[in-house]
Amino acid sequence: MLVVGAKGFAKEVLEIIYQQEMDETHNLVFYDDITDNGPKMLYDTYPILKTKEAAQKYLSTVDNRFVLGIGNPLLRFKLSNIFTALGGELTTTLSLKAGIGKHQISIGAGCNIFEQTIISNDVSIGKGVIVYYNSLITHDVTIGNFVELSPGSVLLGRCTIGDFTHIGSGATILQDIKIGKGVVVAAGAVVTKDVPDYCMVAGVPAVIKKQLKSFDF
Repeated sequence: MLVVGAKGFAKEVLEIIYQQEMDETHNLVFYDDITDNGPKMLYDTYPILKTKEAAQKYLSTVDNRFVLGIGNPLLRFKLSNIFTALGGELTTTLSLKAGIGKHQISIGAGCNIFEQTIISNDVSIGKGVIVYYNSLITHDVTIGNFVELSPGSVLLGRCTIGDFTHIGSGATILQDIKIGKGVVVAAGAVVTKDVPDYCMVAGVPAVIKKQLKSFDF
């Protein structure tokens, strides 16, 4: 398996991989073409590939699976396209210490689901989503693609989260609320009303603080 990234978030993804019942650390490598003069090995154990050519060779000859070890939603989207084009298969990492419901759960490819997460029944999670430590997702929640849920975020019943949205640490989205695309919800915010696309909200209750640049994906 190839982890795209070799910095802080990638190291946390490594811990999820360690928890798997099968030995997923066999032939595990990381990828970092940004850091000049960086180490060639992570923890003196795992090779760090430096070029797309090396990554493509690994994906075609060793293991075609790759996971996202980068936290930024837009960058995750771009990297998923790049490594899919290199022949990779976008893969989810799911902590065995997460509490996942048994009925009508949909988790897309390329997600990172961390320890102590609770995901109730009738939940749909899109592609490339991060569900960080101690997040709570209750019944009938829908989460779009490449969303980031920071530690301790709470999503209550029937709320909807748009693509490329970031929910800050300790933020709460109340039931039936709809959050648009490309939204940033500040840490600790409590969202009591629907939020339009491309804005940042903060406070208790949350209000729009500024508009954000839109993008077309």
